[in-house]
Amino acid sequence: MSVPSLPTGLPVGHHRPRRLRSTRRMRRLVGETRLHPADLVLPLFVKEGLTEPRPIASMPGVVQHTEETLADAVRAAAEAGVGGVMLFGIPEHRDATGSQADAEDGILQRGIRLARAVAQEAETTTGRAPVVMADTCLDEFTDHGHCGVLATGHDGGVVVDNDATLERYASMAVAQARAGADVVAPSGMMDGQVGVIREALDAAGYSDVGVLAYSAKYASAFYGPFREAVDSTLQGDRRTYQMDAGNAREGLREADLDLAEGADMVMVKPAGSYLDVLAAVAEMSPVPVAAYQVSGEYAMIEAAAANGWIDRRAAVTESVLGIKRAGADVILTYWALELAGWLHDETFGGTR
Repeated sequence: MSVPSLPTGLPVGHHRPRRLRSTRRMRRLVGETRLHPADLVLPLFVKEGLTEPRPIASMPGVVQHTEETLADAVRAAAEAGVGGVMLFGIPEHRDATGSQADAEDGILQRGIRLARAVAQEAETTTGRAPVVMADTCLDEFTDHGHCGVLATGHDGGVVVDNDATLERYASMAVAQARAGADVVAPSGMMDGQVGVIREALDAAGYSDVGVLAYSAKYASAFYGPFREAVDSTLQGDRRTYQMDAGNAREGLREADLDLAEGADMVMVKPAGSYLDVLAAVAEMSPVPVAAYQVSGEYAMIEAAAANGWIDRRAAVTESVLGIKRAGADVILTYWALELAGWLHDETFGGTR
C-alpha cells in the first residue's frame, strides 16, 4: 500500500499566525498586552528604631527601611516613573488594640509624611510623582498579630470582633489621610470596612482621599515571607476573615459589596494563583482593579533564579505581564522599581 505524498506547501491563503512572530520588531508592533511603569506600585516597609536598613532574608533584595532610606526609596520610585508606593509600618511598641496604628507620631504616619513630601517635591520638579498609599490594617500593630481587635466568642473561644475593628480602621484611615496619604487601603477583610472608612474620611474633610479595597483577599500560603517583613507575632491563621482558596464566586461578591460601599479601586490578592478571580473581577468592575503579587510569589522566583533554574528577568517580566493580561490595571509588586527600569529599555509582551 502506497503512502500519499505530503503537499510541498500550504494552500494559497492558508493562515500563518507565525508571520506576526517572525521578528522582534513585528512582535513589538502587534503585542496585545503592554506594561508601563505607571501600572506598578512598590510596597515599602518602614521600621521604627532602625539605624540602617535591615534585609529580609526570605525576600532577597527587599529591606525594612529606616525613615531616611524610606525617603530615598520613594525618591527612586518617582525617578523611575512608578505609579505608586504602598507603605507598611512596623512599630517598636505593640498592644492588643494596635494603638500605634492611628497615633499621629506613629511610624506609619511618619512614613506617610516623608513619602508625601518626596512626592510633592518630585511633582514640582519633574511633573511625575507616585501616588502615596497606606495599608490600613492592624496586624503590624497588635501584639497578637491579628488584623483586628480580639473578643470572646459565643463558644468561649477568641475571635476577631468585626465591628470593634471597624472603629479602629476608621480612626486609622483618618490618621493616614491627615498625614498625607492619597489612598488608604483596608486589607483586613472585615465586613463593612469600606463603607465605615468612607464615611469617616468624608466626615473628617478628606473626601478626596481614595479607598483601595482589598476585596478578594485569600488566606494564602504565599504570605509567609511577608510575616518576616513585618515581624509578625501571629499564632495560628486568619481563616475566619480571609477567604478560602477554593472560592471564586465569593470573591466576586466581596468585590461587589465593596463597590456598593464606595470603593474607588478593588483588589485581588494574591495575584498569580488567582488569575481567574482577577479576570472575573476585572470584567465586572466599573473601577480600576489592582492585584498584589505577594511575598511568596516574589520569593519563589528569586529562589529559583538564584539556583540557576530560570532566567530571572524573563520570569519576573512574564509573571507581571500575566497579571496585567488577566485584567489588572494596577499591580503591586516588589519588583516595581527594577521592572520600571527594564521598561525604559524595551516593551514587554512579545519581544521574545
